[in-house]
Amino acid sequence: MKTLKLRYTIPLFLMLITATLSFKKSPATTPYKCMIQMKNYTGEGAYVIISLLNPKGAYEATLYVQGADDEWYYDLTEWWGFYGKKRSNIDAITGETIRGGARTISILTIPDMALNTGYKIRVETAVEDDEYYKNDVEFELTTENIKNKIKGSGFIRYIRMMPN
Repeated sequence: MKTLKLRYTIPLFLMLITATLSFKKSPATTPYKCMIQMKNYTGEGAYVIISLLNPKGAYEATLYVQGADDEWYYDLTEWWGFYGKKRSNIDAITGETIRGGARTISILTIPDMALNTGYKIRVETAVEDDEYYKNDVEFELTTENIKNKIKGSGFIRYIRMMPN
């Protein structure tokens, strides 16, 4: 009888251990509202890419894409060097480009471990047959910076973020 119990108990125990260890825990994340206010300009709408950069300045993740027509993504040169090689599925794509003077609000999901550890947010913008701004907005991801309005240097007037 003991042998029969052990025969079933040991494999069951091993399956439970394997199942427990095989599930990866997702890193903790926090959603942030991100408002983008565009400068007044005429012409086509801007494509906007928001990326998470690691402390070494390399692309870690694409957090947000404004502009669904992927035939123009290569105009966002720096980001395209990262995304174009992998062509991974992007969950963060929204609809139309953003016109001059317009405002949009999106939700960014940022890993908690990136806050106050040297990570940066980079916002790149490009307008079809016009300018490209690699660092339209770039800032270190700190508790203080998330509270502030951050000015853009290209098509973006400013962005503002806050925990959702």
